[in-house]
Amino acid sequence: MLERRANPLGRTATASVPRISLGGLRLAVLDLEQTANFMIDMVFPKRRLGRPLYLTSANGEVLARCSTEPMTDRLFRAADLINADGQPLVTVSRLNSRTPLPERVATTDLFSVVARKAEAAGLTFYMFGADEDENAAAVANVRRMYPGLRIVGHCHGYLRGDALRAKVDEINRLAPDYLWVALGVPYEQAFVAEFNPRLSNVGVIKTAGGLFNFLSGSRPRAPLWMQKVGLEWAWRIWLEPRRLFWRYLTTNPRALYLLFNKSQSSRTERTPRN
Repeated sequence: MLERRANPLGRTATASVPRISLGGLRLAVLDLEQTANFMIDMVFPKRRLGRPLYLTSANGEVLARCSTEPMTDRLFRAADLINADGQPLVTVSRLNSRTPLPERVATTDLFSVVARKAEAAGLTFYMFGADEDENAAAVANVRRMYPGLRIVGHCHGYLRGDALRAKVDEINRLAPDYLWVALGVPYEQAFVAEFNPRLSNVGVIKTAGGLFNFLSGSRPRAPLWMQKVGLEWAWRIWLEPRRLFWRYLTTNPRALYLLFNKSQSSRTERTPRN
C-alpha cells in the first residue's frame, strides 16, 4: 500500500477539495481549471506536502474494474484526488446529485492547462511511460507547444527490476514538480504505490493513461461532439477493435449499474482520503 506520512498541512490542503461518491469511488468536484490551479497551488511558490501528491483519474472502465478487482480498488483509494475522466460520470452526477461534477477532467486537456501554467511559473515536468518512440515524440511535441516549459527528463515505461529502481532514484534526484506516469491502469497506480516513498523530492505525481499517445500524435482524439455526449469509448473501439471491443463490452454495462446504484445523491464529502 501507498505509504502516507503525517502532514497536517497536507491533510488540510486535500480536505478542502469537495468530493462526491459516484459509482463506488469518491471523485473531486472540480472543473478542469480548478484542478490545474490546485496542482499549481500545491507546489508554487512552495510545496505544501512532505511527499508527492498523488492524483489519478477514473472513467467507467475504472469503476467496473474497482468493483471486481480488490487490488485495483485499493490502488485507486490510495490517491489523494480522483478526477472524473469520463462524460457518463458527469451526466449521471447531474441526474442524481445536488452538487454534480462540473465537467469532465480529461487528462489530455489537464496536461495542456497545467503545462501552460507551469511554463509561466517556471515549474518542471518529468514524463515517464509509453514505449521509447512514443515517449520521445510526445516530449518533442510538448517542447514545441510550450518552448518555455522545463522538462527535466523523460523515459519510456518498459524498465524492470534494478533498472527501474535506478531510474526512480534518478527522477527523485531531478526533483520535478510534476511527474506524469503513463503506464495504463492499474500499472501506473501500482507504480505510485511501490515507488512513492522513493520519490520524496517530487511535488505531484499524476497518472496519465494513454496521454503520451495523444501528445505524440500517433492516436487522434475523438471528435469533440463524441467527447461531449460520452461516446469517446466508441471512437476508441473503432480505432482499436481487437484490443478494446471485449473490454468495453464487459465493463460498460457494469459501470452504468454502479453509477446508478453505488452513487451518493444527497451531499458532497470533504475528507482527505479516497
